[in-house]
Order: sequence, then structure tokens, then C-alpha cells
Amino acid sequence: MTLLSYLAGLTMVPHKTPVLFQYLFPQYLWKKKTEEKVIYLTFDDGPIPEVTPWVLACLKRYRAKATFFCVGDNVRKYPDIFQMILSNGHTVGNHTYHHFNGKTTSDEKYLESVRQCDDEFNKHQVKSDLFRPPYGRIKASQRKALPDREIIMWSVLSKDYLKTLNPAKILKASIEATEKGSIIVFHDNLKAYSNLSQVLPEYLEYFHQLGYRFHSL
Repeated sequence: MTLLSYLAGLTMVPHKTPVLFQYLFPQYLWKKKTEEKVIYLTFDDGPIPEVTPWVLACLKRYRAKATFFCVGDNVRKYPDIFQMILSNGHTVGNHTYHHFNGKTTSDEKYLESVRQCDDEFNKHQVKSDLFRPPYGRIKASQRKALPDREIIMWSVLSKDYLKTLNPAKILKASIEATEKGSIIVFHDNLKAYSNLSQVLPEYLEYFHQLGYRFHSL
């Protein structure tokens, strides 16, 4: 078992990705090297009408840009919400069509899901080389079959999807884990929304007051 798959399988995954992982897996983008006060916001699993428009409105208040890693089937079901992301000046990345776990999915099935997500993007005349494997899990063989993709991981995992954590704990841990150039993961899905709806505005406000800017990848 690789260290990366071990980390992904832990029930108590740290909010801040250990530097060791960034060193051992340099082929993935974990954070940006910068001395500027910039944070890279990312949102996984949308677009969906119940959450994504709210996220977009929240980001707009802070003139924040983000990257949305979209599930292809959601793009198919909610094309207007996908277009809303684009029209607000955000970037998008492939998150597979079915939100497959690469470690438990055959290469053929996994790569077809990536292609299907591309097909949905193409319907909107969008091409993106950004790819985030669902759950952060991808086999070396799958990575090798996607040489033209920039694999985006994260340096901060908000854990907004965990019902066992309250918003205050999520916010505190996410703030403490964030530094210049951090790539942070939030989720615009129903599972995360109860936490996200409280954490995201406070997180943006906190770093806005410190003079940080929020960029897309």
C-alpha cells in the first residue's frame, strides 16, 4: 500500500496534508509556491442547484475565484448551473462522470468515466486539463494513461462533509491549516452543505480581513 492510499483510507485524515506526501508525490499539485497572500479555493462534486448557486453568490461577495471539479453526470443534469459557474469567471476541472474511486475501479471503467466527463464539458465548448481524482485516489496506471492532465490534490482538506465535526471545529482547523499558496477543498454537495453554509462565509471573511485574495487554478 502506498502512503497516498494509506492517507486516503484513514478515518481521521488531517486537515493539512503532510509535507512528506507533497515530497513523495511531486507529480501531483498539492499547493502553489508563492509569497503572496493567495489561497486557491476548490469545490468538488457539483454542480447541483441546491448548493452551487449559493456558493457562487458567496464567492461573489468577496470577489473570490475558485475551481470547481465537476462530476460529469451533474453537468449533464444541470447544464444551466454549469454555465453559471463559467459565466461567473471560475474555472472547472474533471472529477470523472460517476465519481469513481480509482483504487477500486478498473482502469478501463475509470478512464471511460474521465472521457465521459470530458464529453459533457465539450458540449459547453469547455476544455480543461485539470483533473482531481475523487477521494484523492488514483492508480499509477490510471495516472500514466492521463499524461495530458494536471492532477490537482490539496494541502488543506476542510472535511465539510463530516457530520461528526461541527462547523466551529471545521472552521478553526481549516484556518490553522491554511497558508500562502494553499489549495483548499470544499464540497458543493448536499452532504457537506449544512457545514459549508456556516464555514465558507466565515473562512472567506477571516482571510479577507487579513488581506488574502482567492484565486482559481
